[in-house]
Amino acid sequence: MRKLLSGNEAIARGAYEAGVMVAAGYPGTPSTEILENLLHYPTIKVEWTPNEKVALEVGSGASLAGARALVTMKHVGVNVAADPLMTLPYIGVKGGLILVSADDPSLHSSQNEQDNRHYAAFAKVPMLEPSDSQEAKDFVAIAFSVSEKFDTIVLFRTTTRISHSVSIVELAHLRKLKIPSGPIKAPLKYVMVPANARKRHLIVEERIEKLKAFAEGFPENRIEWGKKSVGIITSGISFQHAKEVFPQASFLKLGMTYPLPEKMIKRFAHNVKEVLVVEELDPFLEEQVTLLGIKVKGKSLLPRWGELDPDRIEEGMKTKHLKTAEPKEAIPSRPPNLCPGCPHRGVFYALNKLKVFVTGDIGCYTLAFMPPLNAIDTTLCMGAGIGQAHGIEKAMGDNTLGKVVAVIGDSTFLHSGITGLLNMSYNQGRSTVIILDNRYTAMTGGQEHPGTGFTIRGEKTFRIDYGELGKALGAKNIRKVNPYHVDETLTTIKEEVNRPELSIVISEAPCIFNRREFTPFPTRFHVMEEACIGCQTCIHLGCPALGWVKNIPHDTGGEKKKKKGRAMIDPLLCIGCGVCQQVCKTKAIKEFGRE
Repeated sequence: MRKLLSGNEAIARGAYEAGVMVAAGYPGTPSTEILENLLHYPTIKVEWTPNEKVALEVGSGASLAGARALVTMKHVGVNVAADPLMTLPYIGVKGGLILVSADDPSLHSSQNEQDNRHYAAFAKVPMLEPSDSQEAKDFVAIAFSVSEKFDTIVLFRTTTRISHSVSIVELAHLRKLKIPSGPIKAPLKYVMVPANARKRHLIVEERIEKLKAFAEGFPENRIEWGKKSVGIITSGISFQHAKEVFPQASFLKLGMTYPLPEKMIKRFAHNVKEVLVVEELDPFLEEQVTLLGIKVKGKSLLPRWGELDPDRIEEGMKTKHLKTAEPKEAIPSRPPNLCPGCPHRGVFYALNKLKVFVTGDIGCYTLAFMPPLNAIDTTLCMGAGIGQAHGIEKAMGDNTLGKVVAVIGDSTFLHSGITGLLNMSYNQGRSTVIILDNRYTAMTGGQEHPGTGFTIRGEKTFRIDYGELGKALGAKNIRKVNPYHVDETLTTIKEEVNRPELSIVISEAPCIFNRREFTPFPTRFHVMEEACIGCQTCIHLGCPALGWVKNIPHDTGGEKKKKKGRAMIDPLLCIGCGVCQQVCKTKAIKEFGRE
């Protein structure tokens, strides 16, 4: 049976066919859809975890019980999971264990552009990279085989184009499920105290040498001979692009990018006149090939940033110098923005009015840094805003009173903000932390988390009470606001920011796309043309439903004059939250049907 699948759908299918029994992860573009598609396979126990570190630890436990386990995350999530990742090669596996790292060249939805191939070399574990959806499916079973054969976790790297591109996949049947036999007592292998870890480190080094030999005969490392004037070493989506640009060249297509098949590379290079390396981001392959004594060209011709495509490859390889200009946009760009009626808008409008320094965090609310809200001043990584606010306070003392606020989303708070708040409380911090509770991991499409009251399968479970959790962490001052009530929100935040004690403000309103929680507003709004004075106060909310009409003729005392313009509301976008009506100075915004 053949089917059109995205790379993420194909990985989920591959996990099913390979007999995966446990899958865990934290949502993050471009990896999110893998776990969501695993819900189609009832034999697999699937769960969202509070963060990526926990997900990998769950996967490791399932593996030690003898089950095959799949763990998914985006590239920056591997940074969070790095603690267990660096020791997992020491303890090994029982059932196969795969960690999917979905990298994001060109930063479509990320705060950095790191190349996670380095993690394979860093942790000394094998890495596989598919180049289309068929390989994305097939490589899952191969990776589990490698994991169990070599007693190690396997990194499985995709990129945005592999994750989201669609191609034809030949499906197979479910592998016969192996019932887990349970963990065995082997403390010398599993307990990484120094005495045991020293011995296990030697096994890690021996394993890498065995994997190097294995890579030489690994069938997914293959040579495709063409004209031997140029030989191209490549992997992943770059293989597809390079093949399109140079269809007659010879190719060494690598399915395992760590460790590399050194003898195969030397044999390939010996049989071509010129060796090129085509890869996105860092010169990971190029540097390893160069260390083999082979003269290659790669990043001297192609950029170290952004996605590659056929045009960039063709331009770079032909002009033979690095282009510093950004690639031309084929279509007009649409700036990202908070959705019409987003509950976060009222909070950031208040923060902008208060002119405070806002240490922000990772989530859709990060978009509040953009004009016209201009209400976030830092964004580092998940959970960092709370620690940054505390650090600013410790550096400046009383000078921060009324001037610094940390803002964090509900899912992000549960991911890695709890320890920051605990630290702030423990070390007698006096900053204000605003938790934006919209009942969702909204930025990645509305996934469940411990604050929603439901599991990934929609099963009811408990819901975190952020106020009670804050009290348990030492915060005495807990306030709740409805962000659609602008004056209340502004007053509450102002009071707490100026309070010389640690305080938490919980903004409670569900995401407008949360069909389980959100109750549609009963009305919509429009602008009374004659009453609008063109002050643009409503425009500064940054709501996509609000627009601006320039140079409207205005009749005053029989004499037509021009004002600079007026606001307008798109009735197709307005959801009726009423925030714009509350901030309008002249009461020019009215409900439909009322004048």
